[in-house]
Amino acid sequence: MTVATKTIARQQYRRIIDSAARHADLRMPPEGWLKTVRKALGMSGVQLAKKMRVTRARIAQAERAERDGAASLKSMKAAAEAMGCRFVYAVVPEKRIEDIITAQARKKALALVAAASTHMAMENQALPNDKIAEEIERLTREMAREMPPDLWNDK
Repeated sequence: MTVATKTIARQQYRRIIDSAARHADLRMPPEGWLKTVRKALGMSGVQLAKKMRVTRARIAQAERAERDGAASLKSMKAAAEAMGCRFVYAVVPEKRIEDIITAQARKKALALVAAASTHMAMENQALPNDKIAEEIERLTREMAREMPPDLWNDK
């Protein structure tokens, strides 16, 4: 895959994620989605259990698992469909993808400049603070644009 192709593909992925993030500002209700939808429909746990061909205890367990973050995607989908709903699953960033990448690039740039500055100071060649800030900004832009393979490595 060429660099241009990778860049275009990455831009398409970013548009998809940024679009999803704009449309998915959802927070789970305190009782969880399953219980909240079930109650909104006026459906009892016994009624949902019958539709799903499981026990009432299984419904209570599924609702508790969702609240605890332990529900499987398969069980969420099955319960949603039994209630005439569509199960939607997404991983949505808290900020724009570009902002997340820039923050990581800045973190890497700060580490690189700090290491170089330490060596230069030992040799009495320290740069003024404004030059250090300029270099951090330059490296941040370059890394965010180039996306080096080690961008997400911690070290």
